Amino acid sequence: NYKKNICRIVPELVYSPYATAAELQDMGKQAKKWRIDLVLFINGFPVATLELKSEFKQAVQNAMLQYKRTRLPKDPETNKPEPLLMFKRGALVHFAVSQYEVYMATQLAGEDTFFLPFNKGTAEGGAGNDVPEDQNQYATAYLWNEVLTPDNLLNIIGRFVHLQIEEKEDWEGRKYKKELLIFPRYHQWNVVTKLINAALEEGTGQKYLIQHSAGSGKSNSIAWTAHQLSTLYDQHNQKLFDSVIVVTDRTILDAQLQDTIYQFEHADGVVGRINNKEGDGSKSEKLAKALETSQPIIIVTIQTFPFVLRAIENSTNLKQRRYAVIADEAHSSQSGSTARQLKEVLMLEEREEDAELSSEDILDAVVAARKGSNNLSYYAFTATPKDKTLQLFGRVPNPELPPSKQNKPEAFHVYSMRQAIEEGFILDVLKNYTNYKVVYKLKQKIEEADKQVDAKKAKIRLNQWVRLHDHNISQKVKVIVEHFKNNVMGLLGGQAKAMVVTSSRKEAVRYKLAFDKYVTDQGYKSIQAMVAFSGEVEFNDKDTDSSGLVGQTFNERNMNPGLKGREMRKAFDSDDYQVMLVANKFQTGFDQPKLCAMYVDKKLGGVECVQTLSRLNRTYPGKAESGTFVLDFFNDPEDILAAFQPYYQTAELADVSNPDQIFDLFEKLKATKIFLWTEVEQFVEAFFTKNKSNAAISNICKPAVERWQKRYSQAIEAYNTTRDMLERCKKTNDAVLIANADNAFKEAKLEKDKLEIFKKDLGSFTRFYEFMSQIVDYDDKELEKLSLYARNLRPLLRETATKDDEVDLSNVSMSHYRLSKIRQQDIKLKEDAEDFKLEPGNDLGAAKPRDKKEEFLSQIIERLNDVFITDNLTDKDMLNYAYTVRDKLAENEIVMKQIANNTREQAMLGDFPKAMDDAILGSSAAHQEQMMQLLSDPAKASIFARVIFDMLSGG
Repeated sequence: NYKKNICRIVPELVYSPYATAAELQDMGKQAKKWRIDLVLFINGFPVATLELKSEFKQAVQNAMLQYKRTRLPKDPETNKPEPLLMFKRGALVHFAVSQYEVYMATQLAGEDTFFLPFNKGTAEGGAGNDVPEDQNQYATAYLWNEVLTPDNLLNIIGRFVHLQIEEKEDWEGRKYKKELLIFPRYHQWNVVTKLINAALEEGTGQKYLIQHSAGSGKSNSIAWTAHQLSTLYDQHNQKLFDSVIVVTDRTILDAQLQDTIYQFEHADGVVGRINNKEGDGSKSEKLAKALETSQPIIIVTIQTFPFVLRAIENSTNLKQRRYAVIADEAHSSQSGSTARQLKEVLMLEEREEDAELSSEDILDAVVAARKGSNNLSYYAFTATPKDKTLQLFGRVPNPELPPSKQNKPEAFHVYSMRQAIEEGFILDVLKNYTNYKVVYKLKQKIEEADKQVDAKKAKIRLNQWVRLHDHNISQKVKVIVEHFKNNVMGLLGGQAKAMVVTSSRKEAVRYKLAFDKYVTDQGYKSIQAMVAFSGEVEFNDKDTDSSGLVGQTFNERNMNPGLKGREMRKAFDSDDYQVMLVANKFQTGFDQPKLCAMYVDKKLGGVECVQTLSRLNRTYPGKAESGTFVLDFFNDPEDILAAFQPYYQTAELADVSNPDQIFDLFEKLKATKIFLWTEVEQFVEAFFTKNKSNAAISNICKPAVERWQKRYSQAIEAYNTTRDMLERCKKTNDAVLIANADNAFKEAKLEKDKLEIFKKDLGSFTRFYEFMSQIVDYDDKELEKLSLYARNLRPLLRETATKDDEVDLSNVSMSHYRLSKIRQQDIKLKEDAEDFKLEPGNDLGAAKPRDKKEEFLSQIIERLNDVFITDNLTDKDMLNYAYTVRDKLAENEIVMKQIANNTREQAMLGDFPKAMDDAILGSSAAHQEQMMQLLSDPAKASIFARVIFDMLSGG
């Protein structure tokens, strides 16, 4: 029956039934009024119209204007409907075509007609189309050679086109339904078609990485892919996949899948979501039922996904079935206790306590921890693939050769950030970026209370102390509120929103309290903020300015009384709230198109930076004209550019990880003699014995645990004893005693470091082996055995803290403070940026001990002040001057090589001093005061030189 479909093309079709005979005979200019250049029919039904323009005479924009002004769904004179042009009645899609570009619309509505680009994109990742290799072909020849062929057009109509019905709410809260006919954009049709064809050609057990930017319409691409994979049959008429598992936290995707697939299948039960809210039974029971009954499409959250694979692995029946796993990576993250539990399950690297765990981190770890299966195919959709994701899911150009610098894994399909911006689907959030600098001066209230502390720990605590200081937060809140009031709140017809990104939950609480106080004091009743953070927050006496907060418990519920039971996203979308204060929440996966400004008070880098600032990039009527604002109190523009640039076009690896590193670490671990190889063999045998108890397995690890703990406790005792001895010897000023004590301390520290590094190396070995074994076939049973043993041994090794005193900051106060606006600028992303590639991890086994450099607290405060401020805190401060001098020296390749390869003392004997003098003497007129101070005071110049050296060396 398929071959009986009749496809016809009718040129110069007179589309209106109201045209008179005279008008039909007219061959002049008026003839075009009733005629469309091309109309495509299938079995007599119109499916597409095309208006063609030659760029030599008219551009593609003229074709779009023609549709808007003369191709009206109702005759303007008689108000009678034009059947061919009516929405849901006539043609499904209308194309405006020239030699260079194609645009499409699915609903003609006069001047309100909305056209979408239907272009392939350029090889460099931009909008439009490349000049074809065949000079005799037009750049838009793909429209008829690929898209509008009978087979492909029938497939699009049968498997892609659908009516999307969205429930909307107007300003006054009245609900209404909006209908939209969805016809795939070119890249959507192209990626789904390529994925389906690849599945048929390659079978199961494959991995596909799809790098699609925000604005690419990933929800529909995933829905189409899921549906078509779930109904795919091979050449033997066997279903290719028993179930398609979609890993996502987007509730909208669930609804879209349900609605879209119902239109194709006209059947319920095709899609099932595994959660605690829907259906009967526990989540695990629903999951088991969905897998056992081979439900065509199963939707799970990212935190449930590891347990899905475990259920499949533990069932003999399920293990024989074939699954497609579609991972929507860029739209969810975990924080708080959920993140901590997942880190334990997946053995992920430790991060800061409050840090979000991205879905990409989870997926990479889950897939890496399992041997590749011929029954599992992975489809990873992400806008910002990390280096591990590229290596794990990417494809090498030459599959006959192993991955290498000349054969680097790359994405299966790309729709770049650059193309999305140029096509107008997302906004460039870096166009209006302003950075601020905080300068402050600290002092000790009682000089005699000075004591020696861990330098690194003290610097961290001092910075945290400053960040939580009432004055610091209140000054930033003032800048934020006034900027929002004067520049943002009037945008989008008064609906504009803003987000404030803080570094911690305690900061978020302090921001909320300061924000509410400021707007109340100023009488700004129309500016209200909500705060978002996980769990509960409590303050203690050691926190900065904590009087009045100790004893209170803060959470989202009691800090946001205006929620009134509403979900936070919904409440923020209303007129009740204008600003959202966040701490590791809503930085990914939060789509609020009315967000026009972001105020950043947190260190951002890499993927987190891109995903956080990209909350601003969603389009909204009037937003493209007004633009967006980023005010950054923490980061430098150069760092923001470095984070965005790799993902502007196609994410590329600079190199691939060296698989041979694992063998060096294998030997390093064995050489410690903390475990015996016979113990590893016993453990593996017991692990795979069904009737072996957990107690028996843990007992096999016990000898290694006891060896490590005995050596570690001895090392800690020796470390503390020799350190105390060294301090006593220093007071004698006896060089021999000091030297002997110093050697003893170094030996004790070396042993302690070795044992701490051993624990780190166990984790590194397991992670790297599991990751690389997905890419390289090691075929080495000993590596496999040690990986299994190390994974289970590592959690049993518990470190004992040394007797370092807590850094007591009760004696510290802030004497001066200034918040300065540095520069407002357009950070321009580069189209040809070879320097911005993703670096793979090639430092396996290079773990370093925690080096506790100790200094007097007053020295640390003084050094921070030397770097950040001048004596009088004038606008001509040393911070800007230090950066100026640093940048001048950074241009000197000889100096930079000497700094990189020598100690400070050695480098000071080289070209560094002369380069410093030249930089100081070359100071601009704006820095004459600093120059004269340094030239007239050699001691000050020497201190300044050490600061510059540390800035250049990263020390």
